[in-house]
Amino acid sequence: MKLFVNNLTVIDYSYLCEERGMVGESLIVDIELDGSLNDECMVLDFGLVKKQIKAVIDDEVDHKLLIPAQNKCISFNILEDSTQILLDRPEQLPIYLNCPHEAFALIDKDVVDENGIIEHLETAIMKVLPENVTGLVLKLAAEPIFGAFYHYSHGLKKHDGNCQRIAHGHRSIIEIERNGEKDEALEHYWALRWQDIYLITEDDMVTSDDITVPEALEALRHVPNLYSVAYDAPQGRFELMIPADVCEILDFDTTVEQLTHFVAHTLANENVGDEISVIGYEGVDKGAMVSAKIEK
Repeated sequence: MKLFVNNLTVIDYSYLCEERGMVGESLIVDIELDGSLNDECMVLDFGLVKKQIKAVIDDEVDHKLLIPAQNKCISFNILEDSTQILLDRPEQLPIYLNCPHEAFALIDKDVVDENGIIEHLETAIMKVLPENVTGLVLKLAAEPIFGAFYHYSHGLKKHDGNCQRIAHGHRSIIEIERNGEKDEALEHYWALRWQDIYLITEDDMVTSDDITVPEALEALRHVPNLYSVAYDAPQGRFELMIPADVCEILDFDTTVEQLTHFVAHTLANENVGDEISVIGYEGVDKGAMVSAKIEK
């Protein structure tokens, strides 16, 4: 007997990649459970599936930075109160983080992809399922998108939940209309501008001296063209060093509401007299809508 739940949840996360650096991503989760019927004539109550299994997924990978622990360019150091991660790539600038342990998920592969995440999650989920559940199939898929989209990473220090983690992200659609008509050129401009971007709140920028690095990595402080970002949040101290050319600095908190407002008003100022309407997504099926117009 099989039980299935489609669209169980969406995982919003970022991952480190040897080629692309830090990449924001969103994946839709479907699940199948194989097993015998219990005393209630169910494999597992749907309520428990949604609550129990979603809780494991959230705890293991959601709003985290996923690390390909077997990659030759990755090194990590697990301390008492934090984990330090270094992505050191040939001919590209490094990425370094020092954050609370729960900000990361170590994937025991040399790349982070759907198969590695599935293997990681299936192992964790099977530990919490009742004995009558004998099999589990997890499916992860990116949202089908036929227009413009971008991958972005960020952190929201004021958020009480897991959005406060400095390196989590999303794969997000952007829709733009000018005077009531879809404007694909503007959509693709923003998709390119923010492709694989890290969005920094200006107030969170610090100097390299404010970043905790092990003695062996002191040279990081002197690498040119690295931005240093750090803040204290309810879960602890978050620190990041990241190449400047994959960042955009903004003078506001990088919520989807503020990002959508920024895009709409930037375009309105560049296209005086036109009414600009922007729908900005934060991952799958959620986001903000803003319209703006600057009169001539």
